[in-house]
Amino acid sequence: MNKTVLKNKVQLLPFLNEHHLEAGCDEAGRGCLAGAVFAAAVILPQDFANPLVRDSKQLSEKERHAARLVIQNEALAWSVASVSPAEIDKINILQASFLAMHRAIAQLSIPPTALLIDGNRFLKYQDIPDTCIVKGDSKYASIAAASILAKTHRDDYMMQLATAHPHYDWASNKGYPTAAHRAAIRLYGVSAHHRLSFRHT
Repeated sequence: MNKTVLKNKVQLLPFLNEHHLEAGCDEAGRGCLAGAVFAAAVILPQDFANPLVRDSKQLSEKERHAARLVIQNEALAWSVASVSPAEIDKINILQASFLAMHRAIAQLSIPPTALLIDGNRFLKYQDIPDTCIVKGDSKYASIAAASILAKTHRDDYMMQLATAHPHYDWASNKGYPTAAHRAAIRLYGVSAHHRLSFRHT
C-alpha cells in the first residue's frame, strides 16, 4: 500500500529528493466525533524557509493562521479538500483520510512528481511515488505546511457549524470527543454533522 516508511528523527527539511517536485500531505480531524475530515497538499519552493511553518500542534491558533497566510502566499501550489461525515460512515475513517488526501492532490494546480505523506500508511494515488514519514509534520516543511492548512481550514469549518449548534461546544472542541461534547450528545442526541459510525458515549 505504501512505499518507504521513515522513522528516524531528522530536522525540518525542505525536501526529501531534490530531483522531485514534492507535495507534502496531511489530514486533520480523524479522531473527531463530528464534522468532515480535512486534508491538504502543499508544494513548497525548495529554498522555502520560515520559522512559523512547523508542526501545527506546536503552534498557537494565532501562529497557525499567520503561518497559513505565509504558505498560501509562498507555496508553488496548495489545496485543501474534505470528506463528509456521511462518506466517513460509508467507507471508514482511514479510507476517508486517504480519500481526502487524494482529493487535495487532485486539486493542485501543479502536478507533483512525488508525495510525502504524514504517517505510516497511504493508499497509492495514480502512479505518483509516495513516501510515508512517521511524524512527518515535524520533519519536512511541506508536510508541516499541509498540517497547518488542514488544521486551520477544518477549524474554520467547525466554527461555522458551531454557530448553528452551540450546545455541542464545537467552537472550543472542534468536534473532538471531550467530556462536554459527549455530555451534549447524551442530552441533545446526534446532529446531521456527527459521524454515526463512531461511538459517542
